[in-house]
Amino acid sequence: VQLVESGGGSVQAGGSLRLSCAASGYAVSSYCMGWLRQAPGKEREGVATLSNNGRTSSEDSVKGRFTISEDNAKNTLYLQMNSLKPEDTAMYYCAAGPLATDCRRVVFGVWGQGTQVTVSL
Repeated sequence: VQLVESGGGSVQAGGSLRLSCAASGYAVSSYCMGWLRQAPGKEREGVATLSNNGRTSSEDSVKGRFTISEDNAKNTLYLQMNSLKPEDTAMYYCAAGPLATDCRRVVFGVWGQGTQVTVSL
């Protein structure tokens, strides 16, 4: 089981990025999938989750700006990030956890290596 993120980079405030997380060894549709981030000196926080029934959740500060989705044919999870702000600067990780009705409460056991997102003014 492996998760590999890509798509991070540097962007100016107001810009957009799309993060990808390619999974191998299992089907993303069979697990709770999530995006989490960690900024320097801060605790890791959840950004968005996606369950196999299509239910999504997102952290309040990104609602209306970030969208989590998956392409089952490509076995890939995405995070579309629009209207980026400097406070979105962090290392972003995708993760997989056991299937649940509410993926916000799962313990994610499989993690990618992370992709850096830097937003400047």
